[in-house]
Order: sequence, then C-alpha cells, then structure tokens
Amino acid sequence: MAPRLLERDAPLGELLRALEDAVAGRGSTALVMGEAGIGKTSLVRAFAEQAAPRARLLVTACDDLVTPRTLGPIHDAAVGTDGPLAAALAGDGADDRVFTALMEELAVQRPTVLLIEDAHWADDATVDVLGYAARRVGPLGALLVVTLRDEVLVPGHPLHRLLGTLAGQPVHRIELAPLSREAVDALAAGTGRDAAAVHALTAGNPFFVTEALAAPPDAVPASVKDAVLARLRQVSPECAEALERLSVVPSTVPGELAQALLGPALATLAEAEQAGLIEARPGGIGFRHELARRAIEDSLPVIRRRALNQDVVHALRDGGQRARLLHHAAEAGDVATLLEEGPAAAREAARAGSHRQALAHFQAVMAHAGRLEPRERAALLDDYGWELYNAHKFRAAVDAGRDAARLYEEFDDSVALAHCLVRLSRHLFMIGETDEAEDCAHRAVRILRTAGDAAAQAYAMLSLGAILALTCQSAEATPVLEHADRLALYSERPDLAALCLNYLAIARFEDGDTGGLDTMRNSIAIARAGGHHEATARGYTNLGELLFRAGRLIELERCVRDGLAFTGERGFWSHAYNLETHRCLLLLRRGEWDEAERGLRALIASVEDAGIGSAYTIPWLARLLARRGEESAAGLLAEAWERAMRERLLLGLAYAGLARAEWAWLAGEPDAASEVADALLPRIEHRGAAPFRGELLRYLARAGLPAEPFDRCPPAWAAGIAGDWRTAAEAWRRVGDPYEEALELIEGDAEAVAVGLRTLDRLGAEPAAERARARLRELGARVPPRPRPETKANPAGLTARQLAVLELLRDGLTNAEIAERLVLSVRTVDHHVAAILGKLGVRSRRDAAAAAETLGVGS
Repeated sequence: MAPRLLERDAPLGELLRALEDAVAGRGSTALVMGEAGIGKTSLVRAFAEQAAPRARLLVTACDDLVTPRTLGPIHDAAVGTDGPLAAALAGDGADDRVFTALMEELAVQRPTVLLIEDAHWADDATVDVLGYAARRVGPLGALLVVTLRDEVLVPGHPLHRLLGTLAGQPVHRIELAPLSREAVDALAAGTGRDAAAVHALTAGNPFFVTEALAAPPDAVPASVKDAVLARLRQVSPECAEALERLSVVPSTVPGELAQALLGPALATLAEAEQAGLIEARPGGIGFRHELARRAIEDSLPVIRRRALNQDVVHALRDGGQRARLLHHAAEAGDVATLLEEGPAAAREAARAGSHRQALAHFQAVMAHAGRLEPRERAALLDDYGWELYNAHKFRAAVDAGRDAARLYEEFDDSVALAHCLVRLSRHLFMIGETDEAEDCAHRAVRILRTAGDAAAQAYAMLSLGAILALTCQSAEATPVLEHADRLALYSERPDLAALCLNYLAIARFEDGDTGGLDTMRNSIAIARAGGHHEATARGYTNLGELLFRAGRLIELERCVRDGLAFTGERGFWSHAYNLETHRCLLLLRRGEWDEAERGLRALIASVEDAGIGSAYTIPWLARLLARRGEESAAGLLAEAWERAMRERLLLGLAYAGLARAEWAWLAGEPDAASEVADALLPRIEHRGAAPFRGELLRYLARAGLPAEPFDRCPPAWAAGIAGDWRTAAEAWRRVGDPYEEALELIEGDAEAVAVGLRTLDRLGAEPAAERARARLRELGARVPPRPRPETKANPAGLTARQLAVLELLRDGLTNAEIAERLVLSVRTVDHHVAAILGKLGVRSRRDAAAAAETLGVGS
C-alpha cells in the first residue's frame, strides 16, 4: 500500500547532491517543506535508503504533543549509540554539553546525516540545539535534513528562530509541490477510479490521493477523513478497536506502551499494517500518516476519547515520560496527575532551556492551582511569572509575581519572599514601573539583611544595583554592586558575580571611565566560560548599548553579530530584541535607512508586550520618520517622551528626548526642543552621558537655542556646536554617519552645501534637504531640482549604503579602502560588493563602475 514516489526526482536529486557535498567535507542543512500529506516523509525515506550505504544515519522525529518532550528528538536520535551525545543526555541536559556533544556526534563519522521529521512540533531546546548545529555543520561534513510544514509557521512560531539562524549558512530549501493531473492518472491506473474526480477532491496532495484511491470503489469520499474511516471499516472489529486505542497517542507509540494498552490485541495490528493504516518503526508503531491518526481520533465520542487517554495515563505512570504523561492527563481531564507532575515537568523544561514548553506546562497547571496548598501555589506562581517574563509577557508576569508575593507574606519564609520580590522587581522594571521595581528591590535587600543567606542577599543587591545603574544613579549603584559581587564570590555563585560585573561596567561607564567597556567584556567572558547563558546574553545586550553610545560602530557590529548568534541559539528573545534594535540603529547611523526602518517595524510587530523594549524601538522609528518628513512622527514622539519621563530609564529618556529635539528642529518647533532640554539636560550632566549631552546641544543650536561646547564633549558634536562645520563634517565622515556629515556640510559654503544636499536626497531626508536648498538660495547658488521618485528609488534597487559603496567602487577604491572610508568592517564591505554585483547583474568591479556611471551615482 506504500504510495509510489512520483514527481520527486528533482528534490531527491537535491538531497543526494547535498550528501555528496557532505562526503567532500562541505556540510549543510536541507529544509524539506510543504503542507501535511505532501510527501515529505516519503521523500526523506527514499533519500535515507539511498544514503544508508554511504553515510551514518541518525533518524528521528518530533511529537505532536500539547507540550513536546524537552529535547525529545535529540534523545531519540541517540538511542542505540554510545557516543558523546548519549553521554551528555544521560546528565540533566541543562548546559552546553548537549550543544557540543551533538557536534561531536556529527563528527564521529563523515558523513553523518541527522534527519529530523516534523520540526514544526519541536520544543524550544531542540530548536536551539538545531540552530547551534546548523551554524557549524559546514566544516564537519555533516548533513542536517529537517522536514516541516510551512503552513504552520505563523508569525511568532519558534521555528522562525531556526530559519533566522540559517541566514548566511549553506542551506537547501526544498518545497514540495502537489502532484499533477498526470501523476494522479498514473496512480489511478487500473483502479477503475475517475482520476479527474480524485485530483479535484485532493488538489494533488499525495496522501489524500492515496486515501481516496484506497476507499471503496463505488464512490469518491467527500473528505479525506471519510476515506480514512472507510479504510478502517475494512478491518476486523478487533483491529479497529486496537487502532482507536492507539489513535489518541501522537506520533510513534513506543513498543512497551503499545503492549500495555493492547495486551493480546497487539497481534491484530498485523491486519492494519497490511491495510496500509500503520507501520512498524524503530522503537514502536505509528500510523502511516499523522492525518490518518487524527481522522480516527476525531471520530471518537468525547467521553471515549477521554477514557482512552486515561488508559494511557495509567500505562505511563512511573515511566519517566513526563511530557507525554501530561499531554494525556490534559486530554483526559486528569487534574490530579496534572497537579502532581506538571510543576516538576515545567521546571525540568526550564532548566533545559525549553521555556515555551515550561510555560505550557505551568499554564496547564494554573487552571487548577486553587487546589494546591498555599505554599505550593506561591512557588508555582513565582516560577510561572518567570516563564511569562521569558516569553515577553511582562504584564502577566507582574500579575503572577504580585500574587506569589502576597501568598509568601503569609509564611515565615523570608528568603522565599525576598527571592520572589527580586523577580517581581525585574518584571516591573520591564513594563516601565521603575519606582515600584526599585521599591521591591529595596524591600528584598532589607528582608535579607539578617537572613544569613549570602547568595540570596547577593541576588537582591544585584537587582537593586542594576536599577540604580540604569537610572542615572551610578554613585549609589557602585557600592551596592561591589558588595553584591563580594557576596556572590563568597557564596560561590559565579553567575551572580558575572551579572554584578555587568552592571558595575555600566556604573563605571556613566562615571566617565571608559574602562567600563573592558569590565563588560570581562563579564561576558566569565559568564560564557561558566555556561551562565542568561548572564552572557545580558552582557552582549548592555555592551551593545554602550558601544552605540560611544560611537564605536565597528565594535558594535561585531558585538551585535556575536550576541544575536548566542541569544538566537539559546532562546533569549528579550535580549535578542534589544540586540536586533541596535543592529537597526547601526544601519540607521550608516545611512541604510530602508533596511533600518524595515527592521524596526518588524521588531515592533513581532512582540505583543515589548515592555521597555519599546523605549528603544519607537523613538528611533519615529526619529527616522521625522527625517523623512512623515507626519506620524510627531504623535509617536510625544507619546515616547511622556513614557520615558515616567520610566526614568536613561536610554529611554535619551533616545526619546534626542528624537523629539531633532523633530522640533525639522518642524520649526523650538518650544518643544526647549521643553526637552529643560527635562533632559539635568539628567545627562555626568561624564558617561557626554555623547547624549553633546548631541542634544547640537540640535538645540540648530533650533536656534543657546548651546555651548563643554569639557569632554565628543569632538564631532563640539565642532558643530562651535560652528566649525568643516571639522565636524570630517569627524562624522570618519565615524561613518552620512546624515550628520551632510547636516554639517549644509552650513558651509555653496560647494559644501551641494555635496551635503546630494547625500540628503539620496537618503530621502526631505526636511533637511529643503533646508539645504534654502541655504543655496541664500548663497545665490544654483538649486538642484528635487529628485524624481524613480530617481530616488534607483532602478537597480540598491540601498543607500550600497549606493555609497558603488560610488567609491567607481572611484577605484579597494574593499579595504572603502571599509576605512565608510567606517565598516572589510567583511561588511565584501557583502555589500557581492550584493551590488548581483543587483546590477555584472561580474566584475570594473563592470560595476561602468554601471555606476550609467546610473549617475555620485554625479
């Protein structure tokens, strides 16, 4: 009954070519995509048959459970092996051992093929491990083959993390198409069936075609479900009963579980195998297709379905398969089992990094949390709040944390209460309730002062010191963090010590000590060496913020690249959100406005509850819109400024205030700029805020308000404030910010204004470009016409940065010289040049230079 493999020669050939590359030492990832029933399994099994003589195969699949097993497919892949992966999984799986062990396992024999089916059901930890492996299989000569349903990849689906990880990596994307009418004709040959009717019913889906052709010949079924049930009616009642019992178990049914559920009736399944309904698999039994299982399960009355799931719960008791047990307990409505096993399963998933699974387990239990004793309920709420925080559900995390704190106050357990308050402080801080967050941290410190728990005290003081450091209170933050660091070292908590260094670095930077950057790098190194992932992720995030403020764009580029790789592979999405924001800000500084705007808009749309992340994205998006003359910028900036004043976060105040001041200049609203100055200047008088202060003063001067350079003012801002446009423009050229360079040039002589105007027109900075044209009229110089829309868009579709690179290519500069001129890394210029050649459809730099002349680049 196995379907014939028709119209799949091309995708099978691509998989085999990927295998040949792996044999030659060029590993890659192959994604086999398509709707349910399209033939992904048939294709990869045909591939596996041909690959088996030439490669070592590790074949596994993900389960369609309410909450997938943590690292389930990775565990299954290691079954029957005794190598590094099996050894790592024998531990708790909570650190980097599984990541590195998988790479060692893939290197045991070249080529090794890891084939994972149905990755759309993968747990978070598996997605993270696969992302880690996908970035490293190239030199190993290993091949990852992953099947997935592309129609389930809605925005926010965790598998997007894996797809994002593959950017820039060797990858084969294989999308399977439905069968043609001719293929259905071939399958229907000799059956006496109307092939046209079958094709119309099934739209060429191979599984649907097979089921329709297997139905009784007297009629075409109205649906695939009808076809599956028609096939079920062809087996004996005993076999049908056994299939119904198995239909409530997603994916492969382990052999021991099948025996426990069916007993002697297990033998009747031979009839179902001959009928093409089930198949034997390594380690168990499975329906030939998940759609067939669901068709049978969905046909069962609700009461019977619950009873069958309860039978599975009894069979799984004491079997060590918590995720599978909880799935069936939830389906059976077995509250006692959910309460007994759910919290432990959630915490186990969290330790392994499967935060989405942990949250799902907690949510299943929370519906019945009222049945728990108050102390258990408090612990459950506290941990549930932390997983909500990890999932970007900050306001829900606050609600859970507050409920937990109220319960803890009823007990004589000061350490537990203080620990809860520290977490609640973090949740509150993330929604911008800074005053209450600081109060919670102070309270936790007071509670623990005499508790005798050094680690807990270090945790509380760290939380307080972090808030102080981030809200312009560095003098108060430093002694608190130094004390927390001593306590962390005393209590042998290097994870807390690394975080103490993280925020000490910020406090020192705010005090004007540029060595704070080195302290931050040390924090990251210590956290990485100890496998303290969340501390590492925070380190990358805070280092990126400081580098952006300091104008160290090349270092920022490296930090963002490494930080996004780290946070993406380990599922720290709130930190990745911040790093991605600063990647967009880097693009904006470098004049790549279109890509920056797309990135910022995508970030804003990606998370329902971004919390203080919005203090970074919204002001910068609004600032970019203001530069382009968009009317919507005014309202966005007013709201961002009001929120920043309430939250008191230095970066939020600076980003919103500076954006509003620039808008005020562009819009001719000096009163708004003056309002920002009155509120923001007193908060940015300390040395570490000198870049913010210099930038604000420069825009106040442009708005016609009083502004003077100050000691330690960054040179580019200082020169502009003093009216030295030549020095300021040259400084911005060295930094690599074409917009600020152009703004200084348009205050110069006619030649300089014309140069600045060309840049502003290229960027689409219409309000500033109009000021440049007005300046030319004042000087009595020729005023170039406004660029036509098709000229601004440019026919080759090059970005503003690519146009700048192309202009320098035209002038004969090497990639290294272009990198120095535009303040980019050579690697980034290499990417830009490759993109330019591709967009222009040319093969050489000389041809690109000729195309630049045709496009009028730089003219």
